[in-house]
Amino acid sequence: MFRRPILSRIGKIQLSANFCSLENFKRSLVNSGAGISPSKSEPVSSKKVSPGKENVIFYLVDSCGLNLERAVSTSGKLHFDSPDKANAVMHFLEKHGFSKTQIAELVSRRPKFLLANPEKSFLPKIEFLLHSMGFSEFDMVESVVKHPAYLASSGSGIGRYKLTPVYEYVQGIVGSRKAGILLRRGSWIFDHGLDKKIIDNLALLRELGVPQSCIEFSLFHYPDVVTRKHESFKQIVSEIEGMGKRNWGWSKDDIYMAFRKHPSCMLLSEKKISRFLDFVANKMGRDSRTIARVPYIIFYSMEKRIIPRCSVLHHLFLNCFVKKNWSLTSVMCPTEEKFLENYVIRYLKELPQLRQIYRRETSDVV
Repeated sequence: MFRRPILSRIGKIQLSANFCSLENFKRSLVNSGAGISPSKSEPVSSKKVSPGKENVIFYLVDSCGLNLERAVSTSGKLHFDSPDKANAVMHFLEKHGFSKTQIAELVSRRPKFLLANPEKSFLPKIEFLLHSMGFSEFDMVESVVKHPAYLASSGSGIGRYKLTPVYEYVQGIVGSRKAGILLRRGSWIFDHGLDKKIIDNLALLRELGVPQSCIEFSLFHYPDVVTRKHESFKQIVSEIEGMGKRNWGWSKDDIYMAFRKHPSCMLLSEKKISRFLDFVANKMGRDSRTIARVPYIIFYSMEKRIIPRCSVLHHLFLNCFVKKNWSLTSVMCPTEEKFLENYVIRYLKELPQLRQIYRRETSDVV
């Protein structure tokens, strides 16, 4: 009764269990709940099973704890005639504190880990995290499971691998404490070695006179900004710099302030920024330079938030319920519920048209 659905779900192929018997495979499926209900997942029979992968599938389910569906998918990336290497990897990981569930997660994301020499490939990385970084075993395991690339880092000399020079470079910019925090977070800045584009991007910021504090802040809080391709990064920097020479009158200090407070504003298009500043300066009569102090406001949707809320506040101002220099942050940042409570519902008795004004502006985007 059990054998038929298993055979059909692996494509009705001939199963020859060299590494574990079919009875062990059965018990594994029953005990671990690895079987997949057709109602919850695509049947394995619909997946293409490469010839000769049956034994690999058995191993991934029986020894590694993957469910059958995941094992079939993962088996396409693996080939081995003997389980000896895979067993050595499993034993090594268990010895260093990885649970069965964590090992299954690692294997499903990085199947070729099972083909590695753990003492040569994994041990230097683990020792770096435990001894050089001072991670506890728990922190080390959690970091590796979240970021398997830490174990995949390749060697570049005795006792060194690509994670080490990246850490040293980052440490030189943000300090030891923050570099350690980034490593624990699993920041993908550590994934690809000491990337030339990161070095070039930071060098460009220094050439332009961007304060070290801004560079440190962006690398720690917004590494996605400085990990962009260098040509793209140069174009963005050029556009942001040009804002100081266009209609908006941002000085270099204003640009640096905006960058320091929210480096991701560099990822916004010139069109997005210009449209926002045009609205604030020309429609709302505000000094566009004030936005440099709260650049995160630029990220809000013009249609869904900025224009509707400003329309309400403009009407309140015309009727003397708010001052001309009402706070942008107190209006733009609150949740929808809080904004309605503070600026619409509160004044409905005197200005019943407020609700209609707000609804009209927001309905335009529906």
